[in-house]
Amino acid sequence: MSNYNRISSIDIMRGLTIFLMLFVNDLNMHTAPSWLGHSAADLDSMGLADWVFPGFLFLVGMAIPFSLSKRYSKGQTSFELSKQILKRTLSLIIIGVLMLNSGRVDPEFTGISTNLWAILMYVAVFLVWNNYPDKENKFFLITGLRLAGLAILVFLVFKFRSGKPENYGSLITSWWGILGLIGWGYFVSAFTYVAFRDSLIKTAIVTVIFLSLNILSGSDFLSFLDNARPIFGVIIDGNVPFIVLTGMLAGLIIKKLPLSEVRTVILLFIILGILYIICGFILRKWFIISKIQATPSWAMICNGISMLVFILIYWISDVKSRIRWASFFRPAGENSLTTYLAPDVIYYLIWSTGIPVLIYKESSDPLIVTAGSIVWSLLMVWLTSVLVRLNIRLKL
Repeated sequence: MSNYNRISSIDIMRGLTIFLMLFVNDLNMHTAPSWLGHSAADLDSMGLADWVFPGFLFLVGMAIPFSLSKRYSKGQTSFELSKQILKRTLSLIIIGVLMLNSGRVDPEFTGISTNLWAILMYVAVFLVWNNYPDKENKFFLITGLRLAGLAILVFLVFKFRSGKPENYGSLITSWWGILGLIGWGYFVSAFTYVAFRDSLIKTAIVTVIFLSLNILSGSDFLSFLDNARPIFGVIIDGNVPFIVLTGMLAGLIIKKLPLSEVRTVILLFIILGILYIICGFILRKWFIISKIQATPSWAMICNGISMLVFILIYWISDVKSRIRWASFFRPAGENSLTTYLAPDVIYYLIWSTGIPVLIYKESSDPLIVTAGSIVWSLLMVWLTSVLVRLNIRLKL
């Protein structure tokens, strides 16, 4: 499909994946069925929640060939594109680290309650990174709003205290948070595209390199790089970049093959999906299937599932042009960062007021807990469409 049109199935699957992410994050796993949540770190298994994040990473990779080639087609140079990639990566990492530390605020030492610190942080994030309309005519207003958001973030960072002696109360990077992981994966994959453009072979070689890093890291062969892990651990471990790069390979296949060869595309995705799953179970002989440990077997199986799920949605939405069924979820896929962050603001507002809105979480009935989280997630997806109409949408 040699064009730069938006692929409906990417947005639709991303919207469904974000919905599932909100759903599993909201579940009270003390009551909900165990297969919906994460498996324990040392348990050789995976639940629904263990696929959701790698499913989203896969889609991050799928979108890269389309978004970056579109920028090239508009005349952007590799240097200009590299600056944009660095900006987006840094933005994701900053927001990820702030989110990671929001639950570590010690009100006594910080002088601000945990809930208020988090609410102010999210408000500032929306002020800084909102995609404001009519930028040229409202330059001074928009600049003022962004500077106000930046000032709030600086204030919160300097006020932050965790009360933990091991890091003197400052912010920690730790595992970078969900958005930080996405940022590192995007960084590797986007620069791979800048280097090799639409080359399937060269991209596949880079993908295998990061799978190899994941295997070597999981086998403790890369301990000599431990000093670099506090900063570059996500790259050294290979797991996240491998998943995103696999998605980018899938995106390149869709982009390079014409729509007239749709049967070839579908067959190729099915074969690759099954092969990934088989290879994952082969690797299981040496690495348990574990999201928490970020094992290569888990990554391979998740990639295989993502390929099979995507090609089904692709066949329905892009080949058969049946997209009305997904109209509710598509805005969430087109504005995934807004959809992911907005519910956290609602959470902290609810916790601040003490109003028992989330009473379904206290039920001892798994059906009520599960149904409550489904309704919550649907409402949060709907909230995104409302925010978009109000011109509140994040863009990095």
